[in-house]
Amino acid sequence: MKIGLVYDLRSDYLKEGFSETQVAEFDADITIESLERTLGELGHVAERIGHARALCKRLLDGDRWDLVFTIAEGVEGRSREAQVPAILELFGQPYTFSDPLVCAVTLDKAVTKRLLQAAGVATPRFCLVSTPEELAAVDLTYPLFAKPVAEGTGKGVDHQSRIHTPAELQATILRLLHTFTQPVLVEEYLPGREFTTGLLGTGRAARVVGTMEFSIRPGAPAADYSLEVKEQCEKYVDYFPMPAGPLRAEVEALALATHRVLECRDAGRVDIRLDAQGRPQVMEHNPLPGLNPGHSDLPMLAAQEGMSYADLIKAIVTSAAERRQAYPRASQWSGKR
Repeated sequence: MKIGLVYDLRSDYLKEGFSETQVAEFDADITIESLERTLGELGHVAERIGHARALCKRLLDGDRWDLVFTIAEGVEGRSREAQVPAILELFGQPYTFSDPLVCAVTLDKAVTKRLLQAAGVATPRFCLVSTPEELAAVDLTYPLFAKPVAEGTGKGVDHQSRIHTPAELQATILRLLHTFTQPVLVEEYLPGREFTTGLLGTGRAARVVGTMEFSIRPGAPAADYSLEVKEQCEKYVDYFPMPAGPLRAEVEALALATHRVLECRDAGRVDIRLDAQGRPQVMEHNPLPGLNPGHSDLPMLAAQEGMSYADLIKAIVTSAAERRQAYPRASQWSGKR
């Protein structure tokens, strides 16, 4: 197939004056290079498109692809991850990963948790604080954990995110509201072991790739998986396979249920942690998992389970290609008009 690559590249936005924090969710050059090379090795013709604005120009110019492989995060708004899928659907272009509704829902952690709760999927109790005046309504059991409601890659998470007193809560909430200009998710802190489970496929065909456990080393800038810890994970984090047994089976069943309840497609990654009683609970689902072959969790998980990077990308493309028949205009519009 002729496959277009859509992405937000860190280096592009840094040239435009964005800060390192602002581009934290975007992809490194090595990720795009690896995807382009791997798709070629799989027999496809990979073509770089770039970010959403470049995609719009190419589409309006009449360019079309058999499939668009999109890992674009978007720049602004809580629905930013839905922007590229929505554009592609407007033009009848088949694409990888979840549809606009799912991408919007999963970026908003509060909306995600409400859907999981309604489906009976275990997730920590929480509340949403949109203004300083709403602090008085927080009725949760300490310790708490606070983070921006619609950010990824640990943005807004640091050594002050774990909260033990009302005074700490007020200080953290005010800082996050000011810095990120969006509501703050406050949830009861899960003190147990932490895992991330990788998934491939869609609906009933979805399956677990494996589960990776990790621990943060002493001396890290935060005791939780913060932006700084993630960015320097080789220095601060130990990753290892979650031991086989009943607990792993429970964690993976919870992750698979989350993937299906949220109607995610092709691939995803679910972050899970144990509560004080040792019960697994879902923290969040990432329907656009990072694909840096040497740094991102899903490729690391795949490698842990004996799956090559090429096989991982092949599985994603194969899953997405099964939906091409849902885009009858794609073949009609392929090529320049």
